[in-house]
Amino acid sequence: MTKRIDLVFRTIDERTSAIALDLAIQQIKPNRVHLIENVRPFSAAVQKMLQIDYDCDFVVFMDADCLILEDLSKFLQRNSFPYVDCYVLDKFRGHIHQGVHITRIDVVREMQKIEPPENDEKYVLRPESRLRSFALSNLKFKKHFKSFRILHDYFQAYHHVYAKLALRELRSRTAVNRSELEAALKYWDNYPDDLDFKIAKLAIQNTQQDVALEATPAEIDAYIQRLPEIAEAAIATLELPEQPELTYAMIDQQTRQVWPWQLVNLGGGSLQMPAEAQSSFKVFGIGLSRTGTKSLTSALHVLGFKMIHYPEDETTFRELAEGHYQFSLLQQFDGITDITVSAFYPQLDQLFPGSKFILTIRDREQWLDAMERHYANRPAFDLSDVPEQEIHMRIRRFLRSTVYGCYEFNRDRMAYVYDLHYRNTLDYFRDRPESLLVLNIGAGEGWQQLCPFLGCPMIEQPFPFIKKQTMLKSLLNDEARLMENPVLS
Repeated sequence: MTKRIDLVFRTIDERTSAIALDLAIQQIKPNRVHLIENVRPFSAAVQKMLQIDYDCDFVVFMDADCLILEDLSKFLQRNSFPYVDCYVLDKFRGHIHQGVHITRIDVVREMQKIEPPENDEKYVLRPESRLRSFALSNLKFKKHFKSFRILHDYFQAYHHVYAKLALRELRSRTAVNRSELEAALKYWDNYPDDLDFKIAKLAIQNTQQDVALEATPAEIDAYIQRLPEIAEAAIATLELPEQPELTYAMIDQQTRQVWPWQLVNLGGGSLQMPAEAQSSFKVFGIGLSRTGTKSLTSALHVLGFKMIHYPEDETTFRELAEGHYQFSLLQQFDGITDITVSAFYPQLDQLFPGSKFILTIRDREQWLDAMERHYANRPAFDLSDVPEQEIHMRIRRFLRSTVYGCYEFNRDRMAYVYDLHYRNTLDYFRDRPESLLVLNIGAGEGWQQLCPFLGCPMIEQPFPFIKKQTMLKSLLNDEARLMENPVLS
């Protein structure tokens, strides 16, 4: 049965608005389009989108600062997850999940029932996210994530850059978020001539001066409501060149720099990888859970490899149970990451000669702590009668028993499995260093190791660092232990 998809397109006259809407219609193929134009602040736009009388199966909520550069319609038709947060490539922060949100209609209906909370700083700063979080909690649903080729916050007008980064400063007032923002500031220093980065720095500096750390939610909300005027006034004091009208050719050029393998012909509806640029080998991320497999998946996506992380479909479960490691998914994807393939690298190596294997690692004690947290709210059995949840639980139990030898967290057993997997993998590939890359993303390894290994040009953007909050805390707390672990030395 064909799913009905509605598109909610929110714009505040972004420079990208016209082209972003055109691309969205091409790539999503919605049944209906709802425009929310020039509604400020964002909390008001969120309330307006929740007043719409939807008649569909899924709603794609997106902002006009997103340029969708691949066909989402096929994924939308096969998707059944209640909520999918889309990873995009943000000019200022690398790969983040922001700007495009795929939401099942039952979650939208639940969001419509929720009254906006008062004196709630999280709602003030992220109203859509806050209401959705309440809805998912009420329904006992979880988020899912998917990476697409989407540019976010490229080609924005100067005053919009200022307003966005001022808001980013307000959202970064925790220790971890502050560290992430400071890392971004250092990255921007590599591009001293980029006007967007100069404006971003000015916005952050001014906002730090204008809004005290101890500001109340009401004071922050009032500042956000004034941001458009504040941004216009700040930009007016600068001598900036006039920005030309945005064209598909300009986006095409940027797209080729980011994803050089993709031929685009933007505006003409042809957005596919040319045959000669497709991967001639498969790529498998064979690190254990919580070793940076999501970050690796996102990085491979940036490099042009069409990857899937921990697939949860019925066909994959059946093939795993039958020992059929050719995987039907590999007819459509360049590779698979996480424990779906971690235990089967010898078979995959035989079935797909010339493939590349990437073993993600981290400090073992950090990893054990992360696994204990990971297992805490992920039981091996669930009484849910939702079909996709049943398949998810079957795969979870199968892979836990296959890879770890236990359904629940057991520190001694998992420490043994971690060391054994590391030693066995290195031993298997000991005479073929060209086939295996050992990658410690948490220790700062990334493009410099990955690009040469895969024969790709070096990437000049931050390496995607998903789940960075947990990993950053671990790195700060356990730096000495990382240096002492003999397995990783």
